[in-house]
Amino acid sequence: MNVSAIDWAVFWPPVRLSLQVALLSSVIAAVFGLTVAWKMSRTSFRGKIFLETAFMLPLVLPPTVVGFILLVLLGRKSLLGQWIEAIFSAPVIFSWWAAVIASVVVAFPLVYQTMKSGFSGIDRDLEDAGRSIGANEWQVFRYISLPLAGRALMTAFILGFARALGEFGATLMIAGNIPGKTQTVPTAIYVAVDSGNQTMAWMWTGSIIVISFIMLLLTRQPRDGKA
Repeated sequence: MNVSAIDWAVFWPPVRLSLQVALLSSVIAAVFGLTVAWKMSRTSFRGKIFLETAFMLPLVLPPTVVGFILLVLLGRKSLLGQWIEAIFSAPVIFSWWAAVIASVVVAFPLVYQTMKSGFSGIDRDLEDAGRSIGANEWQVFRYISLPLAGRALMTAFILGFARALGEFGATLMIAGNIPGKTQTVPTAIYVAVDSGNQTMAWMWTGSIIVISFIMLLLTRQPRDGKA
């Protein structure tokens, strides 16, 4: 591979956009995941198992199916798509915001399940002890539950970031592959391989491997000095 022959002006835009989309979508997924995971781990109601199954569906559905559903929901012929276009004077599909939406949807199941496991693993007696000395529910959550589940919450965020970074199918369906506008690293790799540009394909592949490795390595850090 001839590194000197790499067009860096072509290489960097998909990398920057992928990082931008992954960061924003993982933050959004983490906020929603935190709220829903806390409520679901502390409540029981009829139909809960069906709701949780619906939350996990994007994890097992083909990305193209997720993308198609989002395209129907957000397309210019849908009521939601027309409402968004009327407010922002532009359609959401084939924009980088569409890539963010697709990434949020596919990353949410991982974020939700990891956070829910973290909250479910907390000793309820510790929360009850806080309530017994006068703490309200917000204080119990802020000073007891959140710190105890902190490692799981950070892991959930990192996994969501990594999943969003590698999103391809759903993003391609609703955001397209517009260089400099909606082209992320996964879609750029696909185009590079299809056009026979192995050098750029390897460079983009290497970049996403390095970023994903670093992010996953952060989730493997030992606690209290133990491996």
